[in-house]
Amino acid sequence: MRLVCISDTHSMHLRIPPLPDGDVLIHAGDCLGAGTLDNVEDLNDWLGTLPHRHKIVIAGNHDWVFQEAPERARAALTNAIYLEDSRAEIEGVKFWGSPWTPTFMDWAFMLERGQPLQERWAEIPEDTDVLITHGPPHGVGDEVPMESWCENVGCMDLLHRISQLSLRAHIFGHIHEGYGEYKIGKTRLINASTCTARFEPTNPPVVLDI
Repeated sequence: MRLVCISDTHSMHLRIPPLPDGDVLIHAGDCLGAGTLDNVEDLNDWLGTLPHRHKIVIAGNHDWVFQEAPERARAALTNAIYLEDSRAEIEGVKFWGSPWTPTFMDWAFMLERGQPLQERWAEIPEDTDVLITHGPPHGVGDEVPMESWCENVGCMDLLHRISQLSLRAHIFGHIHEGYGEYKIGKTRLINASTCTARFEPTNPPVVLDI
């Protein structure tokens, strides 16, 4: 199965590089700009033009309408499978998607570190093959430059949960600076952020065969 992975397009999907074909297109959140229903409808129209047989979308911290008007947002997203602490099975491969990230300022789908996030990650089934979260685990594609150093802002509890699972892949985004491929043991981890740190949608999609 070929996965084509993108994230953090921020409603600039019409400006991103052409997407290669594959079996499943995965968007790991921050698909919207202003986070409105109009944004969802525009995204949905674009998804409908793509050749991928299956498309999976999760929300991110900019995707407000999925938190504030979830029924209307989900109803507008007819050209993709939307996952929010839920699963989908495609051709025997089990996907789990979750939008949550550690609290930072006042954005959508944020929870305090510790028990609130632990409870969300505990919901990930043991037999998950591909995990899709908006945010990264601690220490993997999560470095944010500060004035004279870099800070790892990923979730330690997510990293712990990953260590308990036998994932084939973990797809995420959120930290644009962390774009790229990583590995923990046999698990491949992909920060698929399409936008750069300057919010330019120029990072190529990451293609992953599993």
